[in-house]
Amino acid sequence: MLDTQSEQLNRQGNEYFSRGHYTEAYVCYAKALEHDRLSGDRRALAATLGNLGNICAVSGRREQAQSYYQEVLELQKILGDERGIGTTLANLGNLRADAGEWDRARAYYLEAQDLMERSGDVLGLAVLFSDLGLVDRETGRYEGAMRYYEQSLALMRRLDNQGGMADAWRMMARTYGAQKKYDEALACCRTSQAIAERARDELRAGGARYVMSLCHEELGQLREAAELLEQVVQMDRKYRLPKLQENTRRLEALRARLAAGDPSRSR
Repeated sequence: MLDTQSEQLNRQGNEYFSRGHYTEAYVCYAKALEHDRLSGDRRALAATLGNLGNICAVSGRREQAQSYYQEVLELQKILGDERGIGTTLANLGNLRADAGEWDRARAYYLEAQDLMERSGDVLGLAVLFSDLGLVDRETGRYEGAMRYYEQSLALMRRLDNQGGMADAWRMMARTYGAQKKYDEALACCRTSQAIAERARDELRAGGARYVMSLCHEELGQLREAAELLEQVVQMDRKYRLPKLQENTRRLEALRARLAAGDPSRSR
């Protein structure tokens, strides 16, 4: 059976999305949406709307993403898609987390957890535990955050999901960093980086280097921080990532501090 036009456009959009080409991905999804509205295929429509919600979410268009996700949720309720509902609730929670609305985010996540456990969505739970860890970390509940990240890591190992394992270690590093436990944070980052490099995942390896650069800067090890951040900026430029300007400014500031006194190991 040949793929429908919508499926082809969504697949093409997903390829653009994975490479960080968000504008091109959005165009593909929007075209797919036109086909789905005409066909009346609710499952296809829900999938396309979910993709549009995701692209808007990563592009910072929260209100538009919220509208897409709400429409997805209504369709999934009509279809009785419990697993899909869990995913959409988690996405809605992500929007609230992005806005710093931690209590609302937690409420969405806990509702999603109940559905994911009922439907046996192990990967969904693995990601969700990381999301709940973020909420706890950002609200100062560091022990709770670590427990969630450890649960996420255990499920990612069970699934042999290398990317998810790298993410869990990096998030644990951030939690240690928030407590100024920089040695523990760096150890977690090295594990995250090693997993990502074995999987040839440049973006996740770059994410580990970014956190490592923050730790080295806090320790006063500016040369190490600058060397790591330089690699991050190169990756930002290669993939046209949204933090390019921010990271470039930070790198320039680090270089200026080094030039002023080169305190590469002041502590």
